[in-house]
Amino acid sequence: MVIAVAVLAGGYLALCALLFFAQRAFVFPAPKERAEPTGKSVLVEIPGGTPMLWRAVEGGGPVVVHFHGNGEQVAWLSFLAEAYAKRGASFAAVEYPGYPGAPGSPSEASILLAAEKALRHLVGPMGVARSRLVLEGQSLGSGVAVALAEKGWGTKLVLLTPYTSLPDVGARAMPFFPVRLLMRDRFDSASRAPGLPLPVLVLHGTRDQVVSFELGQALASKFPNARFVAVEGAGHNDIWDRPPTLDEALDFVAPR
Repeated sequence: MVIAVAVLAGGYLALCALLFFAQRAFVFPAPKERAEPTGKSVLVEIPGGTPMLWRAVEGGGPVVVHFHGNGEQVAWLSFLAEAYAKRGASFAAVEYPGYPGAPGSPSEASILLAAEKALRHLVGPMGVARSRLVLEGQSLGSGVAVALAEKGWGTKLVLLTPYTSLPDVGARAMPFFPVRLLMRDRFDSASRAPGLPLPVLVLHGTRDQVVSFELGQALASKFPNARFVAVEGAGHNDIWDRPPTLDEALDFVAPR
C-alpha cells in the first residue's frame, strides 16, 4: 500500500513538473506556417520588434490595435481590418514573439515588450496620434490589451472572450493540478481592471468552452466603465461570426 501511494505521488509530481516545463507549448500554440495578408493590409516590420499587420484609412479616424488569440497569427485578421476600414478606422495587429515571421519566443514579458514597441512605432515614425488609439484583445490577447491600457495606452478598450487571469482559466481546465502555483505567464487582468476608467466593451459567447462565460462576466464587473454583451450561442472561436459581435465593436470604436 505504501509503495502504491509513493508511486502515485511520484507520478503526480512528474506530471506537475511536465506541466511546469512544457506549459508555454500549451499556452502559446503558434501556427507553423506564415500566412500572407489579404485585401489592402500589409505587414510592417517593427525595428527590434515583431511584424505588425497594418491597414491604413485616410483621415483622422480611430486606429484599432488588435491582439489576437493564442492559436492565431496577424495575417488571418485581414478580414477584420477590412471591416473596420469600411467604418473609417485604421487597423493594426501586433504579432507575438515566436509566432510565424516573428523572432524570439512567447511569454507574457516578451509579448508586452513587442506590443509596446509596435505602439511606439505607430505614434513615432508612423505619425499616428496617440489619442486615436483603441486597444482590442481577443482571448489571450485580452490580457495583452488590458496590460497596455494599464500603461496608459488607448482611449477605449474592446475585449472578446476575455478571462480574469490565465491561472483562473488553467485551474478550471485542470482542477486536479496546482495550476495557480505552476503558471509562469499570468496576464492578471482582474487586478488591473479596477484602475482603468476608460470605456470598455466586453463581448463573450454564452457557449464558450475554452474561456468560460462566467470569467468574462467577472472581468467586466471589475472595470469602472464597462458594458458587457452576451453573444448568444457563440463559442470561443466563432464569436466574430455571430451577431451582434461585429456591429457592437464597430459602433463602439467608430460610432456613426
